Amino acid sequence: MENQTALLSASTLVKAPIEKIWDYWTGPEHIMQWNNPSTEWKTTSVENDVRSGGKFSFVMETENGGGFTFAGAYDEVILHEKLSYILSDGRRTIDLFSVTPEGVTITELFDPEKGTPEADQQAFCAGVLEHFRRYAENH
Repeated sequence: MENQTALLSASTLVKAPIEKIWDYWTGPEHIMQWNNPSTEWKTTSVENDVRSGGKFSFVMETENGGGFTFAGAYDEVILHEKLSYILSDGRRTIDLFSVTPEGVTITELFDPEKGTPEADQQAFCAGVLEHFRRYAENH
């Protein structure tokens, strides 16, 4: 990871098959529906080339006109198990998918962003994972 600070993490258990979860996690048409931490946010554009060396870009906006582009490149893709990527600012994120008898646990580990409280970053990530869980279980 980029620095020596501890990684932040969030996880959720999704009661759906791994094939569906992977499709919903990586498919642009699905990402547009679930990739937000709360109803104040929306994802307005998605490009996602899921392969080692592939690039991604998710444009996220708030109701009041704020927002950012979540972008980077994948450096490791293991189908139904792991996505590792480096963001455009150099931070690393790892998404792990673990099949259990209850469903699939998704764990996201990420370098914290400097200047943003870690609790806010974890809450943002946990909110996105919760929206994904609801979307995957109900569609």
